Amino acid sequence: MERRNFTRVHEFILVGFSDVLQVQYVLFTVFLCTFNISLLAHMFIILLYTFSPNLHTPMYFFLANFSLIEICYLSSTCPKMLINLLSHKKTITFYGCALQMCILLLMGSAECYMLAAMAYDRYNAICNPLLYNNIMKRVTCIMFVIGSWFAGTIVGILQTSLIFSLPFCNSNRINNFYCDIPPLMSLACTKTQFNQIMMLITTLIIIPGPCILTVLSYGNIIWTIVKHHSAGTRKKAFSTCTSHMMVASLFYGSTSIMYLRPRSSYGMNEEKFLSLIYIIIAPLLNPFMYSLRNNYVKNAFKKLIGKIKIR
Repeated sequence: MERRNFTRVHEFILVGFSDVLQVQYVLFTVFLCTFNISLLAHMFIILLYTFSPNLHTPMYFFLANFSLIEICYLSSTCPKMLINLLSHKKTITFYGCALQMCILLLMGSAECYMLAAMAYDRYNAICNPLLYNNIMKRVTCIMFVIGSWFAGTIVGILQTSLIFSLPFCNSNRINNFYCDIPPLMSLACTKTQFNQIMMLITTLIIIPGPCILTVLSYGNIIWTIVKHHSAGTRKKAFSTCTSHMMVASLFYGSTSIMYLRPRSSYGMNEEKFLSLIYIIIAPLLNPFMYSLRNNYVKNAFKKLIGKIKIR
Protein backbone atom coordinates (compact mmCIF):
# COMPACT_ATOMS: atom_id res chain seq x y z
CA MET A 1 0.00 0.00 0.00
CA GLU A 2 1.16 3.50 -0.83
CA ARG A 3 2.11 5.50 2.23
CA ARG A 4 1.69 9.25 2.29
CA ASN A 5 3.69 11.57 4.50
CA PHE A 6 1.61 14.30 6.10
CA THR A 7 3.42 17.44 7.28
CA ARG A 8 1.97 18.60 10.57
CA VAL A 9 0.54 22.11 10.37
CA HIS A 10 1.68 24.30 13.26
CA GLU A 11 -0.14 27.47 12.24
CA PHE A 12 -2.78 28.72 9.81
CA ILE A 13 -2.93 31.88 7.72
CA LEU A 14 -6.24 33.75 7.97
CA VAL A 15 -6.68 35.29 4.52
CA GLY A 16 -9.17 37.93 5.69
CA PHE A 17 -10.81 40.47 3.40
CA SER A 18 -8.28 42.39 1.33
CA ASP A 19 -4.55 42.83 0.72
CA VAL A 20 -4.95 46.54 -0.04
CA LEU A 21 -3.57 48.48 2.94
CA GLN A 22 -6.03 51.39 2.68
CA VAL A 23 -8.99 49.00 2.59
CA GLN A 24 -7.64 47.19 5.65
CA TYR A 25 -7.45 50.48 7.59
CA VAL A 26 -11.05 51.32 6.68
CA LEU A 27 -12.24 47.84 7.66
CA PHE A 28 -10.27 48.03 10.91
CA THR A 29 -11.97 51.31 11.84
CA VAL A 30 -15.45 50.04 10.97
CA PHE A 31 -15.04 46.69 12.75
CA LEU A 32 -13.38 48.25 15.80
CA CYS A 33 -16.29 50.68 16.24
CA THR A 34 -18.82 47.88 15.71
CA PHE A 35 -17.05 45.58 18.16
CA ASN A 36 -16.81 48.27 20.86
CA ILE A 37 -20.44 49.33 20.48
CA SER A 38 -21.63 45.71 20.65
CA LEU A 39 -19.42 44.95 23.64
CA LEU A 40 -20.49 48.05 25.58
CA ALA A 41 -24.18 47.48 24.81
CA HIS A 42 -24.09 43.88 26.06
CA MET A 43 -22.07 44.82 29.15
CA PHE A 44 -24.56 47.59 29.87
CA ILE A 45 -27.45 45.09 29.80
CA ILE A 46 -25.66 42.72 32.21
CA LEU A 47 -24.76 45.53 34.63
CA LEU A 48 -28.24 47.02 34.48
CA TYR A 49 -29.81 43.62 35.23
CA THR A 50 -27.39 43.04 38.11
CA PHE A 51 -28.04 46.38 39.85
CA SER A 52 -31.77 46.82 39.06
CA PRO A 53 -34.01 44.61 41.25
CA ASN A 54 -37.10 45.51 39.21
CA LEU A 55 -35.50 43.77 36.20
CA HIS A 56 -35.02 40.48 38.06
CA THR A 57 -37.64 38.69 35.96
CA PRO A 58 -37.29 35.69 33.62
CA MET A 59 -37.23 37.94 30.52
CA TYR A 60 -34.27 40.01 31.68
CA PHE A 61 -32.57 36.99 33.23
CA PHE A 62 -32.50 35.45 29.76
CA LEU A 63 -31.41 38.73 28.19
CA ALA A 64 -28.51 39.09 30.63
CA ASN A 65 -27.35 35.52 29.92
CA PHE A 66 -27.84 36.10 26.20
CA SER A 67 -25.59 39.18 26.44
CA LEU A 68 -22.94 37.12 28.23
CA ILE A 69 -23.01 34.59 25.40
CA GLU A 70 -22.74 37.39 22.84
CA ILE A 71 -19.72 38.93 24.61
CA CYS A 72 -17.90 35.57 24.56
CA TYR A 73 -19.05 35.01 20.96
CA LEU A 74 -17.67 38.36 19.78
CA SER A 75 -14.47 38.06 21.80
CA SER A 76 -13.62 34.69 20.22
CA THR A 77 -13.13 36.18 16.74
CA CYS A 78 -13.09 39.99 16.63
CA PRO A 79 -9.85 40.77 18.53
CA LYS A 80 -7.82 38.40 16.32
CA MET A 81 -9.51 39.78 13.21
CA LEU A 82 -8.65 43.34 14.21
CA ILE A 83 -5.02 42.42 14.95
CA ASN A 84 -4.68 40.70 11.57
CA LEU A 85 -6.09 43.72 9.72
CA LEU A 86 -3.08 45.74 10.93
CA SER A 87 -0.54 42.93 10.68
CA HIS A 88 1.45 41.65 7.73
CA LYS A 89 1.64 38.18 9.27
CA LYS A 90 -2.02 37.10 9.51
CA THR A 91 -1.46 33.83 11.33
CA ILE A 92 -3.03 31.86 14.14
CA THR A 93 -1.49 28.85 15.87
CA PHE A 94 -2.89 25.35 15.40
CA TYR A 95 -4.18 25.18 18.98
CA GLY A 96 -5.28 28.81 18.90
CA CYS A 97 -7.39 28.00 15.85
CA ALA A 98 -8.88 24.97 17.60
CA LEU A 99 -9.71 27.01 20.69
CA GLN A 100 -11.28 29.78 18.62
CA MET A 101 -13.46 27.29 16.74
CA CYS A 102 -14.51 25.49 19.93
CA ILE A 103 -15.57 28.73 21.66
CA LEU A 104 -17.35 29.99 18.54
CA LEU A 105 -19.33 26.76 18.08
CA LEU A 106 -20.10 26.58 21.79
CA MET A 107 -21.45 30.14 21.93
CA GLY A 108 -23.24 29.92 18.60
CA SER A 109 -25.05 26.72 19.60
CA ALA A 110 -25.93 28.11 23.04
CA GLU A 111 -27.27 31.25 21.35
CA CYS A 112 -29.64 29.18 19.19
CA TYR A 113 -31.25 27.63 22.26
CA MET A 114 -31.22 30.91 24.20
CA LEU A 115 -33.14 32.66 21.40
CA ALA A 116 -35.74 29.89 21.59
CA ALA A 117 -35.94 30.17 25.40
CA MET A 118 -36.48 33.93 25.13
CA ALA A 119 -39.23 33.45 22.56
CA TYR A 120 -40.88 30.77 24.73
CA ASP A 121 -40.76 33.14 27.71
CA ARG A 122 -42.53 35.90 25.73
CA TYR A 123 -45.10 33.37 24.49
CA ASN A 124 -46.03 32.41 28.04
CA ALA A 125 -46.06 36.02 29.22
CA ILE A 126 -48.52 37.10 26.52
CA CYS A 127 -50.49 33.94 25.73
CA ASN A 128 -50.60 32.39 29.22
CA PRO A 129 -50.37 35.38 31.61
CA LEU A 130 -52.27 33.68 34.46
CA LEU A 131 -49.99 30.64 34.42
CA TYR A 132 -46.80 32.56 33.63
CA ASN A 133 -45.31 32.54 37.15
CA ASN A 134 -45.97 28.82 37.53
CA ILE A 135 -44.46 27.96 34.14
CA MET A 136 -41.43 30.27 34.16
CA LYS A 137 -40.15 29.55 37.65
CA ARG A 138 -36.62 30.51 38.66
CA VAL A 139 -35.50 26.87 38.55
CA THR A 140 -37.00 26.44 35.07
CA CYS A 141 -35.17 29.52 33.76
CA ILE A 142 -31.87 28.32 35.23
CA MET A 143 -32.37 24.91 33.62
CA PHE A 144 -32.96 26.56 30.24
CA VAL A 145 -29.69 28.47 30.57
CA ILE A 146 -27.72 25.43 31.78
CA GLY A 147 -29.21 23.35 28.95
CA SER A 148 -28.15 25.95 26.38
CA TRP A 149 -24.57 26.02 27.65
CA PHE A 150 -24.43 22.22 27.93
CA ALA A 151 -25.64 21.71 24.35
CA GLY A 152 -23.14 24.30 23.13
CA THR A 153 -20.28 22.63 25.00
CA ILE A 154 -21.07 19.22 23.47
CA VAL A 155 -21.22 20.69 19.95
CA GLY A 156 -18.06 22.74 20.39
CA ILE A 157 -15.92 19.90 21.73
CA LEU A 158 -17.29 17.26 19.33
CA GLN A 159 -16.96 19.26 16.12
CA THR A 160 -13.57 20.74 17.03
CA SER A 161 -12.20 17.28 17.86
CA LEU A 162 -13.45 15.88 14.54
CA ILE A 163 -12.03 18.72 12.44
CA PHE A 164 -8.63 18.91 14.11
CA SER A 165 -8.13 15.16 13.90
CA LEU A 166 -7.95 15.58 10.10
CA PRO A 167 -4.52 15.75 8.41
CA PHE A 168 -3.79 19.11 6.74
CA CYS A 169 -1.15 18.84 4.04
CA ASN A 170 -2.20 20.82 0.98
CA SER A 171 -2.23 24.31 2.42
CA ASN A 172 -2.55 26.23 5.68
CA ARG A 173 -4.41 29.24 4.22
CA ILE A 174 -7.91 29.58 5.67
CA ASN A 175 -10.08 31.54 3.29
CA ASN A 176 -11.85 33.53 6.01
CA PHE A 177 -11.10 35.89 8.89
CA TYR A 178 -11.55 33.21 11.58
CA CYS A 179 -11.34 29.44 12.01
CA ASP A 180 -14.52 27.71 10.88
CA ILE A 181 -15.52 24.21 9.82
CA PRO A 182 -16.10 24.60 6.03
CA PRO A 183 -12.81 26.36 5.11
CA LEU A 184 -10.80 24.00 7.34
CA MET A 185 -12.41 20.93 5.79
CA SER A 186 -11.36 22.22 2.36
CA LEU A 187 -7.70 22.14 3.53
CA ALA A 188 -7.82 18.47 4.58
CA CYS A 189 -5.89 16.05 2.38
CA THR A 190 -8.14 13.11 3.15
CA LYS A 191 -11.79 12.28 2.61
CA THR A 192 -14.13 14.36 4.76
CA GLN A 193 -17.50 12.68 4.08
CA PHE A 194 -17.83 11.62 7.72
CA ASN A 195 -17.08 15.16 8.91
CA GLN A 196 -19.62 16.59 6.47
CA ILE A 197 -22.28 14.14 7.67
CA MET A 198 -21.54 14.96 11.31
CA MET A 199 -21.67 18.70 10.57
CA LEU A 200 -25.03 18.21 8.81
CA ILE A 201 -26.46 16.14 11.68
CA THR A 202 -25.24 18.63 14.29
CA THR A 203 -26.64 21.58 12.33
CA LEU A 204 -30.00 19.84 11.94
CA ILE A 205 -30.09 19.22 15.70
CA ILE A 206 -28.97 22.70 16.74
CA ILE A 207 -30.75 25.05 14.32
CA PRO A 208 -34.18 23.77 13.08
CA GLY A 209 -35.57 22.84 16.53
CA PRO A 210 -34.93 26.21 18.25
CA CYS A 211 -35.81 28.05 15.04
CA ILE A 212 -39.22 26.31 14.77
CA LEU A 213 -39.91 26.94 18.49
CA THR A 214 -39.02 30.62 18.02
CA VAL A 215 -41.28 31.01 14.97
CA LEU A 216 -44.18 29.17 16.63
CA SER A 217 -43.83 31.26 19.80
CA TYR A 218 -43.91 34.58 17.96
CA GLY A 219 -46.63 33.31 15.64
CA ASN A 220 -48.86 32.50 18.63
CA ILE A 221 -47.99 35.84 20.21
CA ILE A 222 -49.09 37.71 17.08
CA TRP A 223 -52.29 35.65 16.85
CA THR A 224 -53.14 36.34 20.51
CA ILE A 225 -52.49 40.07 20.07
CA VAL A 226 -54.71 40.25 16.99
CA LYS A 227 -57.56 38.51 18.81
CA HIS A 228 -57.47 40.15 22.22
CA HIS A 229 -55.67 43.50 22.11
CA SER A 230 -56.47 47.04 20.98
CA ALA A 231 -55.12 48.68 17.82
CA GLY A 232 -52.54 50.73 19.74
CA THR A 233 -51.24 47.70 21.62
CA ARG A 234 -51.16 45.67 18.41
CA LYS A 235 -48.96 48.21 16.65
CA LYS A 236 -46.43 48.26 19.48
CA ALA A 237 -46.43 44.46 19.88
CA PHE A 238 -46.11 43.91 16.11
CA SER A 239 -43.13 46.28 16.04
CA THR A 240 -41.45 44.38 18.89
CA CYS A 241 -42.15 40.90 17.50
CA THR A 242 -41.05 41.91 13.99
CA SER A 243 -37.73 43.28 15.22
CA HIS A 244 -37.10 40.17 17.35
CA MET A 245 -37.94 37.83 14.48
CA MET A 246 -35.79 39.82 12.06
CA VAL A 247 -32.69 39.45 14.25
CA ALA A 248 -33.40 35.76 14.91
CA SER A 249 -33.90 35.19 11.17
CA LEU A 250 -30.56 36.84 10.40
CA PHE A 251 -28.77 34.50 12.77
CA TYR A 252 -30.66 31.28 11.97
CA GLY A 253 -30.74 31.99 8.22
CA SER A 254 -27.05 32.82 7.76
CA THR A 255 -25.84 29.89 9.89
CA SER A 256 -28.18 27.46 8.12
CA ILE A 257 -26.92 28.50 4.69
CA MET A 258 -23.33 28.33 5.90
CA TYR A 259 -23.46 24.84 7.38
CA LEU A 260 -26.24 23.06 5.46
CA ARG A 261 -25.15 23.72 1.88
CA PRO A 262 -22.99 21.13 0.05
CA ARG A 263 -19.22 21.48 0.12
CA SER A 264 -19.05 21.98 -3.67
CA SER A 265 -20.96 25.25 -3.36
CA TYR A 266 -18.53 26.89 -0.91
CA GLY A 267 -17.44 30.27 -2.28
CA MET A 268 -14.86 32.77 -1.12
CA ASN A 269 -16.96 35.94 -0.94
CA GLU A 270 -20.20 34.19 0.07
CA GLU A 271 -18.59 32.62 3.14
CA LYS A 272 -17.12 35.90 4.31
CA PHE A 273 -20.38 37.79 3.80
CA LEU A 274 -22.42 35.16 5.65
CA SER A 275 -19.83 35.09 8.41
CA LEU A 276 -20.08 38.86 8.82
CA ILE A 277 -23.85 38.58 9.30
CA TYR A 278 -23.78 36.18 12.24
CA ILE A 279 -20.38 37.14 13.67
CA ILE A 280 -20.58 40.97 13.49
CA ILE A 281 -23.99 42.30 12.40
CA ALA A 282 -26.39 40.15 14.46
CA PRO A 283 -24.54 40.71 17.80
CA LEU A 284 -24.62 44.46 17.10
CA LEU A 285 -28.37 44.52 16.42
CA ASN A 286 -29.42 42.19 19.26
CA PRO A 287 -29.07 44.54 22.26
CA PHE A 288 -30.90 47.35 20.47
CA MET A 289 -33.71 45.13 19.20
CA TYR A 290 -34.22 43.11 22.40
CA SER A 291 -33.38 45.49 25.24
CA LEU A 292 -32.23 49.06 24.73
CA ARG A 293 -35.47 50.24 23.09
CA ASN A 294 -37.49 48.79 25.97
CA ASN A 295 -39.15 51.35 28.28
CA TYR A 296 -38.53 49.16 31.34
CA VAL A 297 -34.82 49.18 30.57
CA LYS A 298 -34.82 52.95 30.06
CA ASN A 299 -36.67 53.51 33.36
CA ALA A 300 -34.33 51.12 35.20
CA PHE A 301 -31.35 53.05 33.82
CA LYS A 302 -32.83 56.38 34.98
CA LYS A 303 -33.44 54.97 38.48
CA LEU A 304 -29.92 53.60 38.64
CA ILE A 305 -28.47 56.96 37.59
CA GLY A 306 -30.67 58.66 40.23
CA LYS A 307 -29.31 56.35 42.96
CA ILE A 308 -25.72 57.04 41.88
CA LYS A 309 -26.30 60.83 42.00
CA ILE A 310 -27.84 60.63 45.49
CA ARG A 311 -24.79 58.74 46.77
